[in-house]
Amino acid sequence: MPLLKSWVETANSADSPFPLNNLPCGVFSTADSDARCGVAIGDQIVDLAALEDAGLVSVGETPVFDLPFWNDFMDLGADAWAELRSCLITLLSAGSKDQTTVARHLVAMDGAQMHMPIAVSEFTDFYASRHHATNVGTMFRGADNALPPNWLHIPIGYNGRASTVVISGTDIIRPNGQTKAPDADTPVFGPCKRLDFELELGAIVGTSTPMGQMISVAEADQMIFGYVLLNDWSARDIQAWEYQPLGPFQAKAFATTISPWIVTRAALEPFRTYGPPRDTALLPYLQEPGPMLYDIDLEVQIQPLEAPMPTTICATNYNQMYYSAAQQLAHHASSGCTMNSGDLLGSGTISGPTRETCGSLLELSWGGQEPLALNTGEVRSFIEDGDTITLSGHAQGDGYRIGFGQCSGAVKSALPLTR
Repeated sequence: MPLLKSWVETANSADSPFPLNNLPCGVFSTADSDARCGVAIGDQIVDLAALEDAGLVSVGETPVFDLPFWNDFMDLGADAWAELRSCLITLLSAGSKDQTTVARHLVAMDGAQMHMPIAVSEFTDFYASRHHATNVGTMFRGADNALPPNWLHIPIGYNGRASTVVISGTDIIRPNGQTKAPDADTPVFGPCKRLDFELELGAIVGTSTPMGQMISVAEADQMIFGYVLLNDWSARDIQAWEYQPLGPFQAKAFATTISPWIVTRAALEPFRTYGPPRDTALLPYLQEPGPMLYDIDLEVQIQPLEAPMPTTICATNYNQMYYSAAQQLAHHASSGCTMNSGDLLGSGTISGPTRETCGSLLELSWGGQEPLALNTGEVRSFIEDGDTITLSGHAQGDGYRIGFGQCSGAVKSALPLTR
């Protein structure tokens, strides 16, 4: 698909993350307005609440855009999603008869504050990159037992905390927790010493299922409204002590950061692709009816507090995943678990086959044994106080790109211990 030309000139640049082909969904406010729904175009935000009030967009029976979340609109379903996208493309295309009217309802991005785009109903994180699972398993169990016996048959996941999913730009407080050194007889309580990031893509579930209902992978794909960048911050030393037998708990509960713009499934359609070949057949309910992954380039940067510029420490692609978001959602609902509009599914760490494509410091530093050199001359095995971690990503089209914006967080010192 070629670039769709807009009368918003900044959207027509080959470097713009937000061309007319994209139209990602977010929630913004200004100094004189409350948080409401908007769509990014170039360096501007389309105020959908204002367009709805002016009668230029209309979906459903009641207003859905003068709200600080997209949940009510998402719950209207795929037909409404397609109707809004078609309407916005018409309004924003070069030569639109409504250009003058719509232009009055544009807000400059640099004058707006972004907020959480959805009210997160539930958060589930998966473990779905074969490269990541193999690397981590090799570190802890050896190469011969790297993958658990169920891994090639089932998307492994755990239920996380929706309460601590935060928007990009939110400071991350280093967590306190219980850890135990290998040579110690008893654990201690204190600040995490092996703080890590996890490069992920988050799928936003748009519609709901009733309790007891299974869905196919194809149906699950149609339920996904869009995707965000996601950093599932991880306290590796806390995790190592607590994870048996039930998996991550406090090591993951303290913070998960997402990017402010939801890139819709419709915008990503031209970039669908198959994942790596399988050597083990999946059960029928998990088999893909077509390409379920996307060709999305991803990057991670780290910037210490006094550093003049960041260092890129990871560059990989979402097409490396073994399980897609649609497969994860289908498996999640396979027991009859209710899925809700606003559910957030983390892909799991996205790692490729080489060191520089690994999506966590645990892998990049091989458990701290091989520290990374930054362009400042400093080294890192894990994240230090003052470091800012920034995730970015885009799908590259013919003369345009579908960008996600940034997913960023600065790490602050742990809070004092309470007694």
